[in-house]
Amino acid sequence: MPKAGLTVSVVPYGADQTVYLIVDSLGSQSSVCRETEVERTDLETIIADLMSGQFNDPIRIVAFNTLEHWAEDVSEEVADEILARCDIEDIAMPEYIRDFVASHTSRARQLSLRLV
Repeated sequence: MPKAGLTVSVVPYGADQTVYLIVDSLGSQSSVCRETEVERTDLETIIADLMSGQFNDPIRIVAFNTLEHWAEDVSEEVADEILARCDIEDIAMPEYIRDFVASHTSRARQLSLRLV
C-alpha cells in the first residue's frame, strides 16, 4: 500500500506523453477500452494494431495527455491516416476496419472508399 501523500505514476515514459486508447464495441450496445500494454499506446502502434485486426469492432480512438491536461477524440485523423496508407500501399481496406474508417472520414473520402 502506498504511503499517504505518495502518488504512483501510470503515465508511460514520463509525464509529457500522449497516450492513445481504442474504444472497441462488444456488440449489444456495450463497448470497452481494451487493455493495452503501456508501451503500446503510441499512435504508430495503434494504427498498426488496427490495420492488423487486433480489435473486434473499433468505434473511437481517444488521445490524452496528462501533463497538458487534454483529451480528444482523434478517430477522424486516425481513419484518414489508415485510408492514406491503404492508398499509398495500393492495398484494399481491410474488412475489419472498413466500418470504422467509413464512419470517421469525410463524405468525399467515403465515396472513394466505397468505389474501391
